Amino acid sequence: MAENGKSATEKVPAVANPLSEQPSEIASNINYHAQFSPHFSPFKFEPEQAFFATAESVRDRLVKQWNETFLHYHKVDPKQTYYLSMEYLQGRALTNAIGNLDIQNAYAEALNKLGHELEEIAEQEKDAALGNGGLGRLASCFLDSMATLNLPAWGYGLRYKYGLFKQLITKQGQEEIAEDWLEKFSPWEVVRHDIVFPVRFFGSIEINPDGSRKWVGGEVVQALAYDVPIPGYKTKNTISLRLWEAKGRAEDFNLFQFNDGQYESAAQLHSRAQQICAVLYPGDATEDGKLLRLKQQFFLCSASLQDIILRFKERRSGKGSWKWSEFPSKVAVQLNDTHPTLAIPELMRLLMDDERLGWDEAWDVTTRTIAYTNHTVLPEALEKWSQPVMWKLLPRHMEIIEEIDKRFLAMINATRPDLEHKLPTMRVLDHNPQKPVVRMANLCVVSAHTVNGVAQLHSDILKAELFADYVSIWPTKFQNKTNGITPRRWLRFCSPELSNIITKWLKTDQWVTNLDLLSGLREFADNADFQDEWASAKMANKQRLAQYILRVTGVSIDPNSLFDIQVKRIHEYKRQLLNILGAIYRYKKLKEMSPELRKNTTSRTIMIGGKAFATYTNAKRIVKLVNDVGAVVNNDPEVNSYLKVVFVPNYNVSVAEMLIPGSELSQHISTAGMEASGTSNMKFALNGCLIIGTLDGANVEIREEIGEENFFLFGARADEVPQLRKDRENGLVRTQFIIAICELRVVAFN
Repeated sequence: MAENGKSATEKVPAVANPLSEQPSEIASNINYHAQFSPHFSPFKFEPEQAFFATAESVRDRLVKQWNETFLHYHKVDPKQTYYLSMEYLQGRALTNAIGNLDIQNAYAEALNKLGHELEEIAEQEKDAALGNGGLGRLASCFLDSMATLNLPAWGYGLRYKYGLFKQLITKQGQEEIAEDWLEKFSPWEVVRHDIVFPVRFFGSIEINPDGSRKWVGGEVVQALAYDVPIPGYKTKNTISLRLWEAKGRAEDFNLFQFNDGQYESAAQLHSRAQQICAVLYPGDATEDGKLLRLKQQFFLCSASLQDIILRFKERRSGKGSWKWSEFPSKVAVQLNDTHPTLAIPELMRLLMDDERLGWDEAWDVTTRTIAYTNHTVLPEALEKWSQPVMWKLLPRHMEIIEEIDKRFLAMINATRPDLEHKLPTMRVLDHNPQKPVVRMANLCVVSAHTVNGVAQLHSDILKAELFADYVSIWPTKFQNKTNGITPRRWLRFCSPELSNIITKWLKTDQWVTNLDLLSGLREFADNADFQDEWASAKMANKQRLAQYILRVTGVSIDPNSLFDIQVKRIHEYKRQLLNILGAIYRYKKLKEMSPELRKNTTSRTIMIGGKAFATYTNAKRIVKLVNDVGAVVNNDPEVNSYLKVVFVPNYNVSVAEMLIPGSELSQHISTAGMEASGTSNMKFALNGCLIIGTLDGANVEIREEIGEENFFLFGARADEVPQLRKDRENGLVRTQFIIAICELRVVAFN
């Protein structure tokens, strides 16, 4: 309670000041939203209520910029990029938004006037549960960068209600529960009730008298648009992430059945619609699971393309005659991996069946519009969909895919007879009688005008191995686009202490949009004052991280120890198992040392974090092993001053923003040739962290950039791995190595 018995909110007038940059007026605008955009009981202004009111205050400014951006692009009508992705790993939006708008100090002061600290309010926000790994985080970084570069772009995704899962760690290991990010609501999204498109599943093909075809019957759900504003850094450009939610219509609710007591049957379509956007990557071990995954992918593609086509036609209206051949000069559709592959046959269907184009014209438009990013060389991740399932769910699209396959075969037979013997693996359709499938990556390569890998090594492997035969047909189609990260979220905002030091010594903050300027720090590398300031910033981040670890795990860690961190999806090829075996070995050696010898070692805290997919048994075993090793090591009084092992639960963007600035050594040790790129390696390096890594993915380019002396190289090269695999298959693994591993396993499980 403030002076005169008045609370802080009572002293600040509740007045709408949506565009003000003055702290007192911003405070009034926040208070205005608390009172006149109410979501809670009146007279409450605790941190949670303060967050929602603050977010809505920030959204006022974003909406103005958003509308101006949309109007500008509507008038200018530039070519626009449409990014289709099943995942967006956004993280919290408040800190990022006020940082990009350059009003964080004003908001911090405004919240002080209302009795709150900005850091505490920002902590109230839940991460949007729209993604899982690097694929989704890359998509979000792209949006931030495109907005900052003033590019006309849209992101398209799905509005998952429960996300992938929230990770709990128990004595049994990892347990999964539903994410609750929409339990209340998201203050950032704006529902567009006028943007609704029908999306059909199942049904049959109707052939018209003129020979044209139409997809009819089946079940039809509605795709409703929710827009999230994406502001650029110190620019008015604010672009959209459009998320689709699946709904049934009122007329699809059978009132007669409901009143007859058949409650589930009455709302059957509504229930099936709600399943589509319930969970990211639902289990697909059953046919129903496969159907649901395929529904998700098609729902995203169909709704997005209908929206893109409508926007294209609206901008042509009133401009005289136009042709569909202009479409690729105004529309670029980028497929983020194979999940949105169905955009190819869906665009063909919309152009042929709805817009009445012939095959050749529709194919020309489609192939000049769509580009494909490949994210993996792992066979299990290159999607192959069962042909019977596809025929059942999307009969018209299977007709189109069959025709694409037939024409590709004819083209090869006519122009490249030397490749005829390779057609069984190159073609789109695999007609194996035991398991006929549609090869989605092949469909993308055949149909897209450009195919890119996401790191130089990865792109080289694609061209030399995975897609080598296609390269001989279309040598200019394949290119590299090494992944990147946004320096705003991953340095400027998550490590303000370090950012301020960089700006001070470079005498400019232009590095925030031009990282090449960081090379200017080299001249200060030996400056004692610079080193002291850098060390001070690192210690502040380590102390913050230590407090967080204590809060979420109950484990006390020493900020003066070396922080050794590996955080990423739990997967065998990422080799968290190798890391924890190394920790066991370190523990074993410490136990063998005398107390005096131990004092000469560097104390180390090993932190591992990441989610194991719910049905990935081996990955979940690794999570349990890490926790079990931690339970032994951390409770051993002889060793726990020199070594701690911590599993960081529920790894997400906000946790990464805590871990990465506090790291000193990070591990990126995937088997060479397996990791397409990796982007956490970039985030760690940007925050002054040394890397121990294999020559895999973007590690290769990071090592070239920062210098070999600043990179701890580990493991075999990509070209050596196949021979090592053969040696293992032939029993040529050295006996000493097997004995060492057995010893480590004994220590681990005892």
